[in-house]
Amino acid sequence: MALFIDTFINKIDRKGRISVPASYRAALAGQVFQGIVAFPSFKFSAVQCAGMDWMTALTETVSKVDLFSDEHDDLTATLFADAKQLAFDGEGRIMLPESLMQHAAIGEAAAFVGRGHTFEIWQPEKLEAYKAEARRRALEKGRTLPRNGGGA
Repeated sequence: MALFIDTFINKIDRKGRISVPASYRAALAGQVFQGIVAFPSFKFSAVQCAGMDWMTALTETVSKVDLFSDEHDDLTATLFADAKQLAFDGEGRIMLPESLMQHAAIGEAAAFVGRGHTFEIWQPEKLEAYKAEARRRALEKGRTLPRNGGGA
């Protein structure tokens, strides 16, 4: 599964195209679909993105929820109904649909922020405010991670 780290700010051209960071494209290179899957984040004013492998794994997880239950209906409507497959062009760019740009209030530039197996696309100033708040909360609450296998 692809791994996304770091933050990149890229400009959107007059035709609405934006370059996906080269390291993100490299992480997705082995996928069947050469592009990304993007959908409106239901938690933030941002665009949630991943490779098709992550979406496939998500589908398998959702399939464990009782079919036709309210939970299943809510999850599938939230995750799949507005998801878009955005193919890379020859220069590694995608066309961000207007609906996703509006959801994230993206204008002339967008920030790509790695979140592990997914990444998000944000309006750059909103991302900086969010990251500052997330760091403040983590510090206040003393957030830690357990060591994995006793490594350094």
